[in-house]
Amino acid sequence: MRGVWRWRRNPLRRRTDRLEAWVALVAALLIVLGATSAGWLTGRSAQGALLETVRIQHQQRHLVWVTVDRLISRAPLDPDPETSSQRDAHRRVLGRWTAPDGSAHLGQLAAPRPVETGERFRIWTDDRGRVVPRPMDTGTAGAHAVLAGLGTTAGVGMMIEGARRMIVWQLMVRRFRRWDQEWKRAGQDWGRADAGS
Repeated sequence: MRGVWRWRRNPLRRRTDRLEAWVALVAALLIVLGATSAGWLTGRSAQGALLETVRIQHQQRHLVWVTVDRLISRAPLDPDPETSSQRDAHRRVLGRWTAPDGSAHLGQLAAPRPVETGERFRIWTDDRGRVVPRPMDTGTAGAHAVLAGLGTTAGVGMMIEGARRMIVWQLMVRRFRRWDQEWKRAGQDWGRADAGS
């Protein structure tokens, strides 16, 4: 706004200066109002979709108990104990579990902690007893929705700023062309003592 006000009555202002100030003002308003609105709408729609996914996953996934039948010996992925991750410490086991539909299952699983034969731990399965990841919770869904909204806000803001810069670049090109035309009209002897000007 200050740029527009500054050029309002300045006798040295050019039309491109005024246009550049107005473009900056419109871009700022679009970023403040348009980008944030787009981000809010995106975040809100993402949250709705993610909460529906959470609801469906909680209906279709079930915690069941697994009994360790036997340990499956495997060398750790990283032999150096100082650099191996916590995940490398998990053991692969052969376990038995009963699905929510009553069918019995036997399969290899990653135990959440070191276990012995006969111990039990819980896993997530679908209705048929297939092992599935833990269902998403509402907090995670909310975090993803916020990130989607922030990403959209940033993306739209960058597009608006990019468009503003392209317009300003075009105004600068136009300004330089006019200067070149003025210099041609002034001639090469402009400013010389014997040029008569």
